[in-house]
Amino acid sequence: MPAKTGDQYMERIKKAKNNIYIGGERVEDPTTHPSFKNVVKSMAGLYDLQHEKADKMLYTSPTSGDKVGMTFMRPETIEDLIKRREAITEWAKATGGMMGRSPDYLNAEVMAMGTASDLFAEADPMFAENARNYYEYCRENDISLTHTLIHPQVNRAKAQHEQKDANNALHLVEKREDGIIVDGIRLLATQGGITDEILVFPSTVKKSGELDDPYSLAFAVPNNTEGLKFISRESFDYGKNEWDHPLSSRFEEGDAIVSFENVFVPWERVFVCENSSICNRTFAETGAVVHMSHQVVSKNVVKTEFLLGIILQVMDAIGIDQFQHVKDKGTEVMLTLETMKSHLYKAEHNAKLDKWGTMTPDFEALNAARNWYPRVYPRITEILRILGASGLMGIPTEADFQHEEIGPIINRAMQGKNLDGYERVQLFRLAWDATLSAFGSRQAHYEYYFFGDPIKMGMTYFDQYDKDPYKDFVQDFLNKSGSKKPNVTSV
Repeated sequence: MPAKTGDQYMERIKKAKNNIYIGGERVEDPTTHPSFKNVVKSMAGLYDLQHEKADKMLYTSPTSGDKVGMTFMRPETIEDLIKRREAITEWAKATGGMMGRSPDYLNAEVMAMGTASDLFAEADPMFAENARNYYEYCRENDISLTHTLIHPQVNRAKAQHEQKDANNALHLVEKREDGIIVDGIRLLATQGGITDEILVFPSTVKKSGELDDPYSLAFAVPNNTEGLKFISRESFDYGKNEWDHPLSSRFEEGDAIVSFENVFVPWERVFVCENSSICNRTFAETGAVVHMSHQVVSKNVVKTEFLLGIILQVMDAIGIDQFQHVKDKGTEVMLTLETMKSHLYKAEHNAKLDKWGTMTPDFEALNAARNWYPRVYPRITEILRILGASGLMGIPTEADFQHEEIGPIINRAMQGKNLDGYERVQLFRLAWDATLSAFGSRQAHYEYYFFGDPIKMGMTYFDQYDKDPYKDFVQDFLNKSGSKKPNVTSV
């Protein structure tokens, strides 16, 4: 089928009967369950948006001729890359960038994996064919995906095979003629259970060696596969209305522990099996990390625009936009936005065809952006909290405004420079939900660890950075200083 609609997405999730657990209970239908129904509705809205803005969000499939999602497209020119980013931007604008796992994130990954599938052929040509077929299957059926890529957080000082309970982490149990059996736990599936399928990525938090080959796996299975369970954390959607909780009531994606209990995976769904070398190289050599970073940076540009808009609205609402320190804080966020946009522009306009024939953004620009944003996002939300001050605590509910006796009192008490009390509190509730609520706190934590520990990422960035040109620059300057080294002997 071509690009699906919101109703088709919801119908699939309803019929799948995925094994989702939350609060000690199994979820019968996530489309109606209080913890999931609102985010499912928001996801449906994203799929409907594809059809409402078909000129930007759909393209003609190279195999079926159907209209399929633009975010699945394999870019072959810079213009293609920009078209795909414009589709990413449309989805990000619909959520204010607050859904970090909108479908385009993993659409980019399966595209990269499918078009660079030769890497998987190192172990067996079958795995390369599987990767190509899976990309086409996802694109042609508009498959929504969750994913998992890290082992349980037991003892990070040891490799998986050294753990006290070595069978806790997801591992290979058996190879059969028709497929493999896997068992164990993986973390941490965002949107676990409210999507069609799960991609199990190679875990590269710690590079693996041959002794970790039983844990070196990559495959995909439907979310309703027998033995697969999604154990969700507490929902931050508390069932309140959208006026009181404008973000958490719509975009609470959820995160889940994933349990595989002797799950069968047919060979045609396996991409890596017992090969730590390929696992260690998958993201880099397929270009997946580049294309996923392109989606993330595109989303974060929109997210920064959204937060800047809230900040500017708060300044205007209470008449603080003329104070020196307030302007300076606004400037700080504006500089962040323009820097992120510059990284994105450079990444796209310096893009080159990779060895697989895919137009791939300049990773140097994207790598800088993805290392920098986790360090500045907490500052953006801090600025919004500082400027909102006590106004972020004095936020009555919509029901208070509707009350016959106290409604008029708080409408007068909460008024702003150019807003009545109802309008100003609505704005400040948005600022609160973006920063101080459980949802807002999760956003800050999520952005900080989006690609992993920022300190470890920074160390990797430092180690891989081409430092020699800058050291040579200084050495050449010193060599041309005109001074002559004295002929001295150390004693």
